Amino acid sequence: EKARGPNHPDVAQSLSNLASLYKSQGRYALAEPLLKRVLAIDEKALGPNHPGFAADLNNLATLYDDKARYAEAEPLYKRALAIYEKALGPDHPHVATSLNTLAELYRVQGRYPEAEPLLKRALAIAEKALGPEHPHVAASLNLLAWLYKDQGRYSQAEPLYKRALAIWEKTLSPDHPNVASPLSGLAELYHLQGRYAQAGPLFNRALAIREKALGPDHPRVASTLNGLAELHRLQGQYAQAEPLFNRALAIREKALGLDHPDVAQSLEGLAGLYRAQGQYAPADSLYRRALGIMERTSPEHPKIATTLEGMAELYARMGRDAEAKGLLDRATRIRARQ
Repeated sequence: EKARGPNHPDVAQSLSNLASLYKSQGRYALAEPLLKRVLAIDEKALGPNHPGFAADLNNLATLYDDKARYAEAEPLYKRALAIYEKALGPDHPHVATSLNTLAELYRVQGRYPEAEPLLKRALAIAEKALGPEHPHVAASLNLLAWLYKDQGRYSQAEPLYKRALAIWEKTLSPDHPNVASPLSGLAELYHLQGRYAQAGPLFNRALAIREKALGPDHPRVASTLNGLAELHRLQGQYAQAEPLFNRALAIREKALGLDHPDVAQSLEGLAGLYRAQGQYAPADSLYRRALGIMERTSPEHPKIATTLEGMAELYARMGRDAEAKGLLDRATRIRARQ
C-alpha cells in the first residue's frame, strides 16, 4: 500500500489472499470487509466486465453463502456467471466453476430443480475442456452426487461420489481436504440406507482429514461430527452421539451464528436424541428453535418437513395428538410441493 497506493490491483490481490485465509479458518467477520474492499478496487482498476472482477464477486458471494445470506449471494453469483460467459465464452472452465457455485446455492436452499441443470452443464463443460480425470470434473461430480443424495436418488449419487473420490485421491492426495467431501457424502448415503458398518469408517476418515487440514473448530469439521453423531443416534448409541452433537453445535454457533441452517441441523439431531431417551421437554425446545431457524433462512426447504415429522413423533409420544396431526399435515403439504 505504501509503495503502490491503496487502490492498486496488487493491493487487492494481497487483501484477497488474506481474506481467503480468514474464510478457510471460518473467520468470516474479518474476511468480509477485505473482500468488499477488493471488489471496489478491482471494479475501478479492471472494469466491471473483467473476469478478475467476476472472481471477486464469486469470493464475496461464497462468504455470504457460507453464512446463509442467500439473498445477498445469489445476485453476485449470477453477475459473475454473466461476466464469465461474455468475456470467456459459454464453454470455459471458469463458467463451469461459476455454474457449480450457483447450483450449490440452490441445493442448500432445497431448490433442487434449479440446481440440477446447472450442475449437468458444468460437468459437461469441465469434461470437454479438461478431460474426465481433472480435479474440476471431480468437483462437479461431487456436487451432483450431493444433490441426488438430498433428493433420495441414492443409486445415482453413489457412483458419482466414488468417481469424484477416486479422481481427487489420485490427482490431489488421499489426505486433501477435498477428499473429505465425497467421503462424508458416501457416509451419509450409507447411513440413510442403513449400511452403518460402511458409513462409520468413512465418517472417521473424513473427520481426521478435516481436523488436520482445517483445525478442530472449522464448520466443515462440525458437519462431519454431526454426521457421525447422527450415525450413533440411529444405532441407539446415545452416549457416543450426544458429545458429538454438542461439539458440532458449539462450533457452528461460534463460526456461523445462532441462526444458520447448519445450527438448526445440530439442534434437530440433539432433539431426536433426547426424544429417543424420553427427555421430551428439552427435545421440544430444541425442535422449536431448529424449526424457527429453518423457517427464517430457508422457508421453502423440503427438510422443514423432516423437522415437522420429528416434532410430530415427539408430540404423539407426549399425548399431544391434535398438535402432532397438524404438524404431519403441514409436512405432507410441503412434500407434495416438491
